Amino acid sequence: MPSTPTVTVLYFAAASTATGLNSEEIELPTPRPFKLSSLSNLLISRYPGKGLEKVLESSQWSVDAEMVDNPDETVLTGGEEVAVICPVSGG
Repeated sequence: MPSTPTVTVLYFAAASTATGLNSEEIELPTPRPFKLSSLSNLLISRYPGKGLEKVLESSQWSVDAEMVDNPDETVLTGGEEVAVICPVSGG
């Protein structure tokens, strides 16, 4: 039986604080292909009450080290590395 497709999710800054992780493997639920825009709700459901929802509202995504402009048009099929890119401030 084929294994369930997974993606590696990388967490930085506030996303890492909210999840307590730097990275994790996430199984892609059905139906597939799975839109990147659906990943937010999946992650929030895994970490309820941790503030991840607020973090993701202001974050951007990258897939395989490429910034994503439109998560609704990006499809995950398995094997991708997805990063949550939180806003930063500096001076």
